[in-house]
Amino acid sequence: MTWELTLTGLLIGLLVGVTGMGGGSLMTPILILVFDFKAVTAVGTDILHGAIFKTIGAGQHRVLGHVHARLCFWLALGSVPSSIGGVVLVELLERRYGDDIHDIATTTLGIALVVVGLGFLAKTYIHRRPVDDRPYRLARRDRVLAVAIGAVGGFVLGLTSVGSGTFFGLAMIVLFPLTAAKIVGTDIFHAAILLWAAGIAHLASGNVDLAATGWLALGSIPGVLAGGHLTVRLPDRAIRTALAAVLFLAGLKLVGIF
Repeated sequence: MTWELTLTGLLIGLLVGVTGMGGGSLMTPILILVFDFKAVTAVGTDILHGAIFKTIGAGQHRVLGHVHARLCFWLALGSVPSSIGGVVLVELLERRYGDDIHDIATTTLGIALVVVGLGFLAKTYIHRRPVDDRPYRLARRDRVLAVAIGAVGGFVLGLTSVGSGTFFGLAMIVLFPLTAAKIVGTDIFHAAILLWAAGIAHLASGNVDLAATGWLALGSIPGVLAGGHLTVRLPDRAIRTALAAVLFLAGLKLVGIF
């Protein structure tokens, strides 16, 4: 189970590189459905792995000036502590319910994937107002919204591993007048911060398979770099629609509908 994990990491990395965000939501259900990971271990491994390869993309976007640093700060102010809260809740549930927590986590993950799939589809077809690239100063309302969005999305991510791309990207499209490049850059930069916080918490809780994380990263790092070059050559809307369908169907599978 080494080259298979690396190949999976490569495919997920390519998908994230091409679509900009959201492809990582596929990793946890793949680890559960294909590699027979326990749900809690799959969540922790996915989060730490995502932190590693998204940091590469975050650095590139920062250098290119595609990151709204203040928005990242306010998002992280809500998301980092709430993601750790999600991990703590997983630990408490595991102590209370024992192995039954894996069934609970699988069902929770399935529901989250269904919601994320629908959200990703909505994000694909939302038409935004024209925006310019002038600096956008956050008002008090923007800061409050950012913290609230971060708190909700961070908690869901700590609990299930999904949402770091689709949820925050969709929220920024709807609420903040940023260019597409700054939405992608800000989203990935914030995701890297959030994933490191949640990933370290899962690592401390013993929910991470470090060997699997390494083999996945071996494929995903070159994959995400190569995927960025493929973006301009592939039909973005078709890719995002297919991804939304896969997330939705994977969620239904985990919930046990089919």
